[in-house]
Amino acid sequence: METPRERWVGADAGPIVRPYAVTRGRTRPRGMDVDLVTLLVATGRTPGERVWLSREQRRLLELCRHPSTPADLASDTDLPLRVVQILLADLHQYGLVEEVPQAEPAGRSTGRPDPKILMRVLDELRRL
Repeated sequence: METPRERWVGADAGPIVRPYAVTRGRTRPRGMDVDLVTLLVATGRTPGERVWLSREQRRLLELCRHPSTPADLASDTDLPLRVVQILLADLHQYGLVEEVPQAEPAGRSTGRPDPKILMRVLDELRRL
């Protein structure tokens, strides 16, 4: 019979924590919509007295010392992308991270990626 400790630790995975436990039950970010390639950087501010940061949020804040995307941060922390997006939106709400403005390519002002490039990326992914 398994002991309670064995249920919460995977042989190869280590401690198992459900994503909803990390996000306190939330499934969507509040405030800022954080997509895969949004560049975020720490503002250098310290959290207020009433702000409690989880271990995961402190780790994300540490990694955001250099501009990073949610996709990279999810990879670096081994957290699901959606969890990272929710935690980053919280950090943004606290004023601890901000979006890095990206320069617009010459001749384009829509702020949207070129559909031809997206289709090419999609085609290459399908080949994998």
